[in-house]
Amino acid sequence: MNYPHLLGNSKVKWVDTEWLEDNLDNNLTIFDVQPDIHDYIKEHIHNAFYFNEWFLREMQGNNPARYIPHDAISTIFGKLGIRNDKPILFYTGKGSYSKKGDGWGQTMAAYSLVRFGHENVHILDGGIDKWKKEERGLTKVFPTVEESEFEAEVHDEYQIEYGEFKNIKDNDDVVVLDARPFKYYAGPSLWSKEGHIPGAKSLQAAAIMNPKNRQLLKPKDEIKSLVEEREVTPDKTVICYCGTGREATNLFLVFKWYLDYPDVRLYEGSITEWTQRDDNPTVTGPSPY
Repeated sequence: MNYPHLLGNSKVKWVDTEWLEDNLDNNLTIFDVQPDIHDYIKEHIHNAFYFNEWFLREMQGNNPARYIPHDAISTIFGKLGIRNDKPILFYTGKGSYSKKGDGWGQTMAAYSLVRFGHENVHILDGGIDKWKKEERGLTKVFPTVEESEFEAEVHDEYQIEYGEFKNIKDNDDVVVLDARPFKYYAGPSLWSKEGHIPGAKSLQAAAIMNPKNRQLLKPKDEIKSLVEEREVTPDKTVICYCGTGREATNLFLVFKWYLDYPDVRLYEGSITEWTQRDDNPTVTGPSPY
């Protein structure tokens, strides 16, 4: 891949460790999204602030994973010093202290930033694990936040609500992708109903990542091959979902700003919302229907 990887006016760009090292002291705000604050305390990249992705969502109604109100987002992002006119970079890792990293923290954070109005977001391809493997510098020093006035601007065009999703999911020009591990797609899982939403195809978020590093994308030709196998073509509306709308942010960002698909949506309610409706069926086994 040539870095930074961007497409036209792409709001999300993938950059490599060399690019980041060259830009550490430039006009760039860096956020560490490792799974536990103790991972950050133990080691982080120079000038990186800690970003706790878990404060972004809360229980609303019978859905435990809805975004907090946008005015609260504005306050929190302002406290973190996020500015619309300054580029942002996110990275995560397995967590040298917690060992809990699944790789999705940086895509969840990046999606959330563009969803609430930021237009210049970077993702460190390979995360801090690749950075460490290359023996680049780490620190225990915490930079000082300069608070900002961030005004969230909600971009609802990136997500799809339950009602619209249910109405269009079976249309010929729509393809629905389940980003969860295949064992959850096909059978028993954490949710009250087994299997997947009828019509959904399985494309695990992890399948497009390097198996030795969940933060590192596979080569583009390998990703395209996985997509072509599932007949996910650019002329269709692509709707991604997972358990709570977090894991699927990886698919959303890749389709939207890496493969340059024109119409990509994230069903944020995902299987958690779907299975709370008594009349909604699910399908077990390897086939969509």
